[in-house]
Amino acid sequence: MAYLELKNVSLGHGPQGRRTEVLKDVNLAVEENEFVAIIGFSGSGKSTLINLMAGLALPDSGEVTIHGNRVTGPGPDKGIVFQNYSLLPWLTVFGNIELAVSRVFPGMNKSERRDHVMHYIKMVGLSHAVDRRPAALSGGMRQRVSLARTLSIKPDVLLLDEPLSALDALTRSNLQDEILRIWEQDKKTVVLITNDVDEAVLLADRIVPLTVGPGATLAPSIPVDIPRPRNRTELNHLPAFRELKSHTTQLLLSFKKEKLSSTKSLPPAPAIYPADFTLGRPTPGKPRAVAETAA
Repeated sequence: MAYLELKNVSLGHGPQGRRTEVLKDVNLAVEENEFVAIIGFSGSGKSTLINLMAGLALPDSGEVTIHGNRVTGPGPDKGIVFQNYSLLPWLTVFGNIELAVSRVFPGMNKSERRDHVMHYIKMVGLSHAVDRRPAALSGGMRQRVSLARTLSIKPDVLLLDEPLSALDALTRSNLQDEILRIWEQDKKTVVLITNDVDEAVLLADRIVPLTVGPGATLAPSIPVDIPRPRNRTELNHLPAFRELKSHTTQLLLSFKKEKLSSTKSLPPAPAIYPADFTLGRPTPGKPRAVAETAA
């Protein structure tokens, strides 16, 4: 049995007849301590997928399980780092993390709680900024606080919803290296949502492409058979790295091309006539231009 599993998961929005299927028949099995990257285009349903894993949304059909237990809502066993930092502006770095720790581990005494919080602050390299508030931190530092806060509650599964997408390239590279270092030090089951092929190949054990929505689903996995530890400078010179990037990119582009092709083959939408401004109801038989001229 996989540690995290999605079985025939589907989710859509809207009433019957005008319903949009966001995800359809999604299946995924993630082993304990495995690092999986799900990659896809913007708007394909990646954040919806991570919300289902976190219990922030429930599927219309199918089920999500962690360690064999069905996910029915959010909880501290599922730690999620969002694209935005979600920090409380009136609390310091220490205070933001301590608040989460005190809620999840109410039995810790003050001394234990402080040591626990400081351990994770040190882990993300923010010991020098422990008393700063979010307004005094850079974007990269704020995301480090968000990561430390999530790790501090010791979740069974770490869910990363494009946590680095809003950062500049240099800060993003630095934090990718930090995430890799932390994962190697404190192994957890990790699912990363990303639209960056380089990021997926650098960090993951396995890449799972998401097809283009609506009705997106997961394609077969692509194993990343590059030995760890990985060095980004050395990776650029590895043929296996370049081949993985090229294969993943071409596969994603083929999904988009296939979706565009299927959309073009759909029958044209029925003509919509504007309302008659005098009667306040549609004017049958009048094309748009005629109706507008008449009005």
